[in-house]
Amino acid sequence: MATYKKRGFKPKNKEEEILLDEQESTTAEVFSSLDEGASRSEEWVSRNQNYILGVIGVIAVAVLGYLAYFQFVEKPKEASAANEMLYPQQYFDQALSATAEKDSLFTLALNGAEGKYGFLDIIEEYNGTPAANLAKYSAGMAFLNMQKYDEAIKYLEGFSSDDMVLGALAKGGLGDAFLQLNQPGDALGYYEQAFAHSANDFTTPKFLYKAGVTALELKENSKALKYFQRIKDEYPSSEEARTIDAFIGKAKNN
Repeated sequence: MATYKKRGFKPKNKEEEILLDEQESTTAEVFSSLDEGASRSEEWVSRNQNYILGVIGVIAVAVLGYLAYFQFVEKPKEASAANEMLYPQQYFDQALSATAEKDSLFTLALNGAEGKYGFLDIIEEYNGTPAANLAKYSAGMAFLNMQKYDEAIKYLEGFSSDDMVLGALAKGGLGDAFLQLNQPGDALGYYEQAFAHSANDFTTPKFLYKAGVTALELKENSKALKYFQRIKDEYPSSEEARTIDAFIGKAKNN
């Protein structure tokens, strides 16, 4: 049974006196060991103080440098890139609604004019910014409309977005480009990615339809039927649903 030393405690016999002496000796050794450990730690810190301060300094400089870079370089860069997008975007929008000279307008959007940047300039000069990412999408779509499919694929593959519409349209644009290059298998894969990207009444039935038609071309009728049936069941008010019964019939009978 352990004996604890209390104020005024006196051992009753020789056995308790020996036990008490052992406890005091052990306690002294523990504190001595702790003192030695603390002393060694202090010595280590003292010897390596410059190194420790140097490491802390490097970390502090790195953090402050990052904050300064973001505040004084990255943010102004993003703002400048966004401002540069205004010029080519207006030509891109005009080209989409134009009935003539569409290629000329798309070329202005891509290359710029009158000292103003086009999409390609923004991609090069402002790489890594949201504006440059969006410029890749617009450049890809411009090349797609100009029937320059390899260039369209290059820029659309470089674009990434979680946006439910733009992300789907980019995948669908890749599908269109590969289809025009007579690669329907690749096209189908991108159409499937496009309608899987998000569920909405605009892009989902659009790319379900394109996926179904492409699957028919590839003689994958069961897949085509599944996609057409989804349009009929889930998007009955869509433009694609107006003639979907005829395509369902083709998928069943071919």
